[in-house]
Amino acid sequence: MSSCNLLAQARKHLAFGTSLFAVLVNLGAPAPVAAQEPAKHFAQSTQTASPIKHAIVIIGENRTFDHIFATYKPKSGQTVDNLLSKGIVNEDGTPGPNFSEALQYSAIDNHEDGYQISPMEKSLFSALPAPLTGGPSNVCKNNGICTLGEAQASENGLASGYYKYLLTGGTGQSSHVPDDRVLNVTDLPPGPFQLTSDTFPYDSYAASPVHRFYQMWQQTDCNIAYSATWNPSGCRSDLFPWVEVTVGAGTNGLVQPANFSTEYSPTATTTGEGSTSMGFYNVLQGDAPYLKFLADNYAMSDNYHQAVMGGTGANHIMMGTGDAIWFSGGNGNPAVPPHNQKVYAGTPDAGVVDEIANPNAAPGTNNWYTEDGYGGGGFGSPVYGGGSYTNCSDSDAPGAFSVLDYLSKLPTLVDPRCAPGHYYLLNNYNPGFLVMVPTPTPITMSTTRRLQCHLQPSGTSATPCSRRIFRLPTSVISLTPISMTNISSIMER
Repeated sequence: MSSCNLLAQARKHLAFGTSLFAVLVNLGAPAPVAAQEPAKHFAQSTQTASPIKHAIVIIGENRTFDHIFATYKPKSGQTVDNLLSKGIVNEDGTPGPNFSEALQYSAIDNHEDGYQISPMEKSLFSALPAPLTGGPSNVCKNNGICTLGEAQASENGLASGYYKYLLTGGTGQSSHVPDDRVLNVTDLPPGPFQLTSDTFPYDSYAASPVHRFYQMWQQTDCNIAYSATWNPSGCRSDLFPWVEVTVGAGTNGLVQPANFSTEYSPTATTTGEGSTSMGFYNVLQGDAPYLKFLADNYAMSDNYHQAVMGGTGANHIMMGTGDAIWFSGGNGNPAVPPHNQKVYAGTPDAGVVDEIANPNAAPGTNNWYTEDGYGGGGFGSPVYGGGSYTNCSDSDAPGAFSVLDYLSKLPTLVDPRCAPGHYYLLNNYNPGFLVMVPTPTPITMSTTRRLQCHLQPSGTSATPCSRRIFRLPTSVISLTPISMTNISSIMER
């Protein structure tokens, strides 16, 4: 595979990964009468060695395996690798006898150190930074969805019984404050905690945990010095809250506010995260019932968590193609992404963007990345920030050395396969979604099997990948989006 293995490091035996990954197989369940005749002809034309005719892969966005299945108990004769099986938590969600295996630490990574995936100055949290609120306070007022009809009009991919949940679950609180629905929110032990309770039902909105490339390398705290027979990767997964409260989802090149704090205060600026990443649902108490049904009746992957260290866009691309996407000038050649470049000149959106990531801590800060984020502004205000591409072939590129150095020391040789002069997409520009363009839109695949992201900067404008047209050579079949309604009907059958 020609992808950049700097990106594609799927980890085994992590307490926390980034995505739920379940595989459904069609084992001949009864189909509606109208579908039986076509199904009979299809079965005759697709003779297989096993009864399995289809495989449907479900990727749970922005959540970890243990976030959903921390307390899952498999059927007799099967095993699972989760927080409950390891004794980290008990069936009721309280800390278990081996809770110490998932303790979380703060750390120091300053400007002089450069970006580190495994900072050595660590201190055990006495209590977790309080998880903060996310999502609407009032669903009707904030989301504009007040009736069942409005819920059905807003989303066409749900089973009929689920639309009522689009009307419920508001936090009832301000944004980015300690979530008082979480039991003991300001005094949680420094490890995973159950999110749900009588005051926090399963249909409630909760904050979204950080899921970006350089942040995730730090959160997993991979160091060859920690390697052991039971943990050959040397990844401890013990810096999740620290990364959330020091940099969160990125800085977009902004200066750290003078009143910035890693702890919540009514007068302080925070990342808005707290220890969001440490919460989990309890399927033994009725949480995530549909996902539990899929796990009970089909298959799950407790030892595979993600295709890429990073966000949804990069993961979808890797899952769909087995490759990483890189920045192109539009003619099949690698190009340098906009770097401190003024765009949208002469418009209210005119501003300076920088799409090259720089996770080195800004001077005078602890882990406040110099440049990283989704970008900001626009829609009538100056655009700014960004930071989602890295030239990983250059060990001097910000952030690259720490990852490359770790990979070079693993017991099994890992070739990063970073092509010279190529800037690889790390996060969430989204040609893999194909939903920002009104018609089915193919993506470009080169003869070297590397995907190209055609932004075609002109010096006066830079358009996100998700809004670009992607072309395929005539010898390559275009990829067409699948209707969510079709997916829903398949799952219901």
